[in-house]
Amino acid sequence: MTVPIARSSTAGESREAVAPAAWPRKLDAQGNPDWVGAIARRHLGKIAGGVSLGMVAAAAGLAQPALIGQLISAVGSDADLILPIILVLVLFGTEAVFTAVQAYAMGRTGERIVYETRTALIDRVLFADFNRFSKLRLGDVSSRIVADTSMLKVALSQSVATILVDSAMLIGGVVLMFLIDPLLLGVTAVCMVVSSVVSLLLARRLRIAAQRVRGIMGDFGADLHRAIGALATVKACRAEALESNRIGGLALAARRSGIRVSALSSLLSPAMSIGLQASLAAVIVTGMGRVATGSMNPADLTAFIMYLFYLVSPLVTLFMGIGQFQQGRGAVGRINELASLEQEEQVRAGAPASAAVAAVAGTERVPEPAALPAMPAGAPGVEFQRVRFCYENEPALRDVSFSVPARGLTAVVGPSGAGKTTLFQLLMRFYPLQGGRILLGGENIEAIPVHALRGLVGYVQQESITLRGSIGENLVYGEEHATPAEIDRALHLSGLEDFVSRLPRGLATRIGDSGVGLSGGQRQRLSIARMLIRQPSVLLLDEATSNLDSDSELALRQSIRNIAGECCVISVAHRMSTVVDADKIVVLEDGGVLETGTHRQLLRTSPTYQRLTSIQFQAQSEPHAPAAWARGDIGSPSPSGSVPAVQGGN
Repeated sequence: MTVPIARSSTAGESREAVAPAAWPRKLDAQGNPDWVGAIARRHLGKIAGGVSLGMVAAAAGLAQPALIGQLISAVGSDADLILPIILVLVLFGTEAVFTAVQAYAMGRTGERIVYETRTALIDRVLFADFNRFSKLRLGDVSSRIVADTSMLKVALSQSVATILVDSAMLIGGVVLMFLIDPLLLGVTAVCMVVSSVVSLLLARRLRIAAQRVRGIMGDFGADLHRAIGALATVKACRAEALESNRIGGLALAARRSGIRVSALSSLLSPAMSIGLQASLAAVIVTGMGRVATGSMNPADLTAFIMYLFYLVSPLVTLFMGIGQFQQGRGAVGRINELASLEQEEQVRAGAPASAAVAAVAGTERVPEPAALPAMPAGAPGVEFQRVRFCYENEPALRDVSFSVPARGLTAVVGPSGAGKTTLFQLLMRFYPLQGGRILLGGENIEAIPVHALRGLVGYVQQESITLRGSIGENLVYGEEHATPAEIDRALHLSGLEDFVSRLPRGLATRIGDSGVGLSGGQRQRLSIARMLIRQPSVLLLDEATSNLDSDSELALRQSIRNIAGECCVISVAHRMSTVVDADKIVVLEDGGVLETGTHRQLLRTSPTYQRLTSIQFQAQSEPHAPAAWARGDIGSPSPSGSVPAVQGGN
């Protein structure tokens, strides 16, 4: 039975290739590698081209007052006006065209910088060291990738071009005004210097305030993400008001900080306008007095005043651009901090490896599992050798040593907190070993490229993780080229075959976030099928039957036995009914191995194992009790709850 897999409209789309940025040598103001600067520097040519277009437009604008002054003189002398009018119109058109082209070019470059920054951040996050990433707040990570990067287009392209072009226009205008009349320029400068100093001080305070807003918005996004992600728990605990008040408090802090940014931004333009208005008034009074005395030509006064008017817009936009650039600097710092996240090592430095594995690990491209040497015949599938690990200085595993055969089912049992799940996470290299080593087919896992290792080892987590999309997309997630035969095999072994065949749309059936639309057991079986489709050498099941009913559990247990005939299966189990038929059982307690053996052996020799089985099977109340126990082949709990000794051999 094969059902077509419906893929989303974007499933077949591939993003535009972007060369990965090397580790930046330069540091930003916070001491982080300047990733944004490194990306922006790759587009300096385009930025320079856009600025050049703006310079042409600025030159055309600066020439207009001079020509208009000549036009006024020509009117007074009855000279030919056609040529001056044509030149003025050409300058108007040139300024308009080059301004539009410059705006488009800088906007396009800005979008490219934002795109490359976002894709670089996505890669840095997805390939980040799991231990480091797990300490971050997801909402804040999302805010930096989405919101903070949006500031780059304005900060690194538009505002930079605005600052450079407007500065050039101001300098050019000042030079031309000096050539017309130095005295009037001095009057203008006195008024403008005061307003410029005030504006610069405002811009500096604006940068600090904007950086605070970005930080608050990161906190807001993180807490909102946490509450929405656990909405069922929030409602079950009647904590809606608590979360509303807490997140609302952050929203209020963001509002207040945003108002402060708006206030500082709104003061920039008036600060410059007051200076310009004062300058204009002083120039008109002084200039008219000089025209009246004949010491200044009316056409020159007109040109000077026009230059002053022409400089109003560049001066205002210059300081607005400075304000935008200062806001962008706060976002750049947060982006660089996230981009500096420590990355996962493909191969641990200094880990000894066989010649075959070293050759594969030394290739430039990421190796596939099939490229690694096969497990030697008769060698253990997995070996834990004096493995040690701590969480925040709290020991989780203490010199754990045991081996698992390359074929068959091995169960790991023990009280909560014994370190069972930690063993799996270390084998998957989610966390680095702090002592000892783990061997996979005789090879140190730290010498195997991590991408290849996770192709050899399939991991079904305790919490069934499903993604928004179709069942088929979830099934082949990461293995999009799976064949119909491989899909059918995974569905059959996981017990999903009948369920999928009854769905009107089969594998194309859509499910929501966190598997909304599927029962807990169906999500669990889908997670198992997703790993089975990879045909791993080792399959890790972290309480894989926790969400299954008794019938489904029995069916899945039989499937696991079939899978165990082909590969190494290691199962963490809290239900003791699921481990009685394991080939080997490892008992953990307080981070150490107490005993290993079969179910019968451990019932005789392990008080911890006896206690665990007694709790779950007392009075045969456990609905998942195995048939062998119920028949008395293994023995049954006494009314007191103690487990009698098993008679007979192994």
